[in-house]
Amino acid sequence: MRTPPLTADDTLGWDAMNTSRTSLTLVRGDITEQTVDAVVNAANSSLLGGGGVDGAIHRRGGPDILSECRALRDGHYGRGLPTGQAVATTAGRLPARWVIHTVGPVHSASEDRGDLLASCYRASLRVAGELGARTVAFPAISTGVYGWPLADGAHTAVTTVRAAVAEAPDAFDEIRFVVFDDRAREAFAAALAETGS
Repeated sequence: MRTPPLTADDTLGWDAMNTSRTSLTLVRGDITEQTVDAVVNAANSSLLGGGGVDGAIHRRGGPDILSECRALRDGHYGRGLPTGQAVATTAGRLPARWVIHTVGPVHSASEDRGDLLASCYRASLRVAGELGARTVAFPAISTGVYGWPLADGAHTAVTTVRAAVAEAPDAFDEIRFVVFDDRAREAFAAALAETGS
């Protein structure tokens, strides 16, 4: 069933489908404008900014994010952040407290990298929990320039987040999926509907 288009400010909630206090919501909009505790960045391994979501977060968040990312590169992540892992920095000028950077896998037709994509969501939520973040906004990790098929990326995101919420039902108040266009919104809406309890 095709879902109707939403305006940029429309939000769909799946609260009734959750068995915990955590609500899963879907927003078509700009991830850099989300007022949440933590925004997840679909980063590249250098942590020094790039295109897409990564570039937008660095541009809007300002130099404090880059400064902390450089400090991470100078310390524990000298070779870059490995795919599937996550690390937090300040959110700079974003309307959030933290940015959680995670490196998604590049899609491969010859190698199953689904576990790495799921790990991005799990690791980001683990970091968010350690920070005490109650609200988290995710982009559609790896579904842009990294070429992950949108429907599969949405399904992986939603099933992984649902599993994490089931394991820690009171850890978060809201997990928000923030997508850029109607195509992504439809894929995430379908995944949320298909995996609802």
